[in-house]
Amino acid sequence: MGEGRFPELSDVSAHIGQRVVAAEPGRVELAWTPGEHLCNPAGGVHGGYIAMILDNAVCFASASTGAHFVPQLTLNLTIDYLRGVQAGETYTVVSTCLKPGRTRLVSTALITDPQGRPMAQASGSTVPNQAFAR
Repeated sequence: MGEGRFPELSDVSAHIGQRVVAAEPGRVELAWTPGEHLCNPAGGVHGGYIAMILDNAVCFASASTGAHFVPQLTLNLTIDYLRGVQAGETYTVVSTCLKPGRTRLVSTALITDPQGRPMAQASGSTVPNQAFAR
């Protein structure tokens, strides 16, 4: 992943509208275009889906530090919702691994709108999922 080769992503990626744009060791950039099906009754993107994209970004940044891609398990995730997210707009999600390691990794993620305004941010710690380790 850190070499710019991306693992095949699950159907969840298509469902929530995420796409890996760039990756290097310790940093991953996603493009996120949430659809109307992710909205709450008030018309904004549901906070659970915002949490999901932030969780994915934190896990990808952590995974990008390894010699090969190993899915991550989230130990904790702290989120700050800063502005409402709207369907149909493409957002940038950048995540950086602050502390790589074999047993626990710490990463941050930030969602920005097309104007560069922060929408939500997260910090989280992950652990490599040993079921997928080679």
